Amino acid sequence: MSEEMYAKLTQAVIEGEPEDAELLAKQALEQGLDPLTCVNEGLTKGIQKVGELFASGEYFLPELIIGAEAMKKALAVLEPAMVGDQSREVVGKVVIGTVEGDMHEIGKTLVGTMLIANGFQVYDIGVDKSAAEFVAAVNENDADIVGASALLTTTMLQQKKLIEALEEANLRGKVKVMVGGAPVTNSFATEVGADGYAEDAISAVDLAFRLIDAPA
Repeated sequence: MSEEMYAKLTQAVIEGEPEDAELLAKQALEQGLDPLTCVNEGLTKGIQKVGELFASGEYFLPELIIGAEAMKKALAVLEPAMVGDQSREVVGKVVIGTVEGDMHEIGKTLVGTMLIANGFQVYDIGVDKSAAEFVAAVNENDADIVGASALLTTTMLQQKKLIEALEEANLRGKVKVMVGGAPVTNSFATEVGADGYAEDAISAVDLAFRLIDAPA
């Protein structure tokens, strides 16, 4: 019965069925299944398959988004049911947000969800966030990585301001900075002093693992 439920959770994520994923998560708890195992054997396998399909060109951004949404819906049910030291193993802490003056959040949210799926603890501070707000979140959560998104050419320089603010706060030595967004390039990331650039959610996960030197 448990293996069947894990397979159903996996499939709900692959097929992008948020309501089904949420319902299955509730049913799993009613059946007394271990919530952490449901995450690891069901949801994580599903989102990793979605990532593979996206990377191979079989899935596109809409499928990636809806698959991530399905995982989030189920996680919202399962994570509160975890008790004591049963919480998922955290491979690193990431503060993520969209820079000041920019209200776009789909890409940023998707990156956050994919990072969560791969074992990162993610603190999503939202959109239109100043360098000072990023710095405060890094301090508050003892983050290993900062992910800053900019979807407008006019807000790209806010990523540079963030890096400068981290330096002024004496945090640059302890936190890695990854940047992304439609107008952002690898050369721009290098120019502003970021540690890496990711063009999509899948590459952002790979980059995050490399930045903390952890096995993917």
